[in-house]
Amino acid sequence: MARALLLNEVEKKVSASIVDIDEADFPDGDLEIDVMYSTLNYKDGMIINGIGRLVRSYPHVPGVDMVGVVRSSSNDQFSVGDLVLATGWRIGESFWGGYSTFARVNSDFCIKLPQNLSPATAMSLGTAGISAMQGIIALEDHGLSDMRELGSVLVTGSAGGVGSVAIIALSALGYRVTASTRRVQESEYLTSLGATEVIASSEVSGDLTRPLESERWIGAIENVGGDTLGRLVSQMVTGASIASIGLAAGAVFTANVMPFLLRGVNILGIDSVKYPNAKRSVAWERLGELVPSEKIASMTQIVTLDDLIPLANQILAGGVRGRVVVDVNG
Repeated sequence: MARALLLNEVEKKVSASIVDIDEADFPDGDLEIDVMYSTLNYKDGMIINGIGRLVRSYPHVPGVDMVGVVRSSSNDQFSVGDLVLATGWRIGESFWGGYSTFARVNSDFCIKLPQNLSPATAMSLGTAGISAMQGIIALEDHGLSDMRELGSVLVTGSAGGVGSVAIIALSALGYRVTASTRRVQESEYLTSLGATEVIASSEVSGDLTRPLESERWIGAIENVGGDTLGRLVSQMVTGASIASIGLAAGAVFTANVMPFLLRGVNILGIDSVKYPNAKRSVAWERLGELVPSEKIASMTQIVTLDDLIPLANQILAGGVRGRVVVDVNG
């Protein structure tokens, strides 16, 4: 038997409970994993609360990432006892996820855990970490390192998981980092991660008043969407790029065409779901090199399956700082 957080839907209303599930009832897959850790992301909060119709089939075990030990494998690339990491590929959405002591998954979803990361550290980074690193790699591929002396990289939604990891990694790479947050009381936390300055989110959000504002940012890790993304393009340095990762404030995009025509601003869409495994492994290795263990610890709280339901509501309300690691055996 496996202990898991299970979702059911009755009359279009989703309910969540901690139950024991016969392992024979888990969906098919060529890799069986004894799960050690998962995480709580904003998307997990939506899924547990039935928001956005991200899950189409019930019953369902959520948890969009996991790390654990291979119990059984039908794929020659993985052996019994291997530590493996799974993020993306619709785990926890179309496929049962990490909020369980056992998982049966497609081995294509997994990579071996990099040697420079422990299981708990990997989940402290998790989907948020790989998304942040993917965004940074995309920005550097579009010339960010050549603009280093021209200003700061902006990180929006900076007190969340993606933002926290992005600040640490960008700072480790030698960039000046400005953190934008609606929770200005988190300034001390954000500067401890490596932010050079902290500004209120109102400085980079709201309705457009001018097609072009003063050039402020050499790049941006943008986690909010909505009017923040729409206004941010008007503040970018000529030739700068925005890595757009999250759309918590909505997918509607309202902007003027002038920043794209006169400043050559780029919007780089970042989706970690089907990020190729070869690139995924490289990104994980870089995370292990760039993010010091003490900073990972400072942004992480460890919880159990029993804590998840109330925390899912809290994360949707913007009340969770940094990363939440789920010890599924705790």
